[in-house]
Amino acid sequence: MEPGNETHILEFLLLGFSQDSEHQLVLFGVFLSMYLVTVLGNLLIILVVSSDSHLHTPMYFFLSNLSFADICFTSTTIPKLLLNIRTQSKSITYAGCITQMYFFMVFGVMDSFLLTVMAYDRFVAICHPLHYPAIMNPRLCDLLVLVSWFISLIYSLIQSLLMLRLSFCTNWVIKHFYCELAQALTLACSDTLVNYVLLYMVTGLLGFIPFSGILFSYTRIVSSILRTPSTDGKYKAFSTCGSHLSVVSLFYATGLGVYLSSDATSSWEGMMASVMYTVVTPMLNPFIYSLRNRDIKRALQRSLSQITLCLVLVEETLP
Repeated sequence: MEPGNETHILEFLLLGFSQDSEHQLVLFGVFLSMYLVTVLGNLLIILVVSSDSHLHTPMYFFLSNLSFADICFTSTTIPKLLLNIRTQSKSITYAGCITQMYFFMVFGVMDSFLLTVMAYDRFVAICHPLHYPAIMNPRLCDLLVLVSWFISLIYSLIQSLLMLRLSFCTNWVIKHFYCELAQALTLACSDTLVNYVLLYMVTGLLGFIPFSGILFSYTRIVSSILRTPSTDGKYKAFSTCGSHLSVVSLFYATGLGVYLSSDATSSWEGMMASVMYTVVTPMLNPFIYSLRNRDIKRALQRSLSQITLCLVLVEETLP
């Protein structure tokens, strides 16, 4: 590619954590471990929920969708980061960058919606238990998930198509470990006003509004719990709500901080904040939402018992 004011770009360079060259092997091990824990933990949740009829409820239906979105969300960035660290390469093709952007936005927005829907589900279950089966009926649950997927796909498609119309200058360096939208927009030579308006408008709508809904739901939940006479019930409920809110706050605080700060995306602190909401929160979700859950533990025990029984039967049939 010859230098010039404007050119047809073939690839971007992802600097990522390359400035920390002395610790590349450590970074590879850390990110690989986190990725494996995220995928295996969330995959386990999906398998347990789908195989156990006791867990075919709205709460676990949303949870299995969240686990799927978390696996995909992490998979849009970490495998490429691991490949670049392993091969000492920083490049990603233009088509690969746009594709990564698209799926990153799809599953990131989907995560935001699902966390909100799950908070609403808990609000109805705790504050309106008698009306819960009527309100959270299968039709509404399917509709909530379908609408969430539709909005996520449409927004990501529009933003990706707007990226395709841009021309880029001779600077193709993205100071991040993945094709971050705001970073890529700073490299464009053509007018990016529409892109930025859409970015900040949707970040506000899909960030502050769902987060406000989550806070409202948990405020009402806490208020309802305080009226419960049982001390043990209060402790368990507060422990669960506190864990959920800590993960939700981590996801929204770091995500909104990255997109609403003018220079956060290109700084070391911005990359670490991105790691928190793209890698850490998807890794924590199986532990927070499931592995501390009594129903999931019982389902796991039943599954292990069935597997053990099958192995014993197979062993007895062998000559």
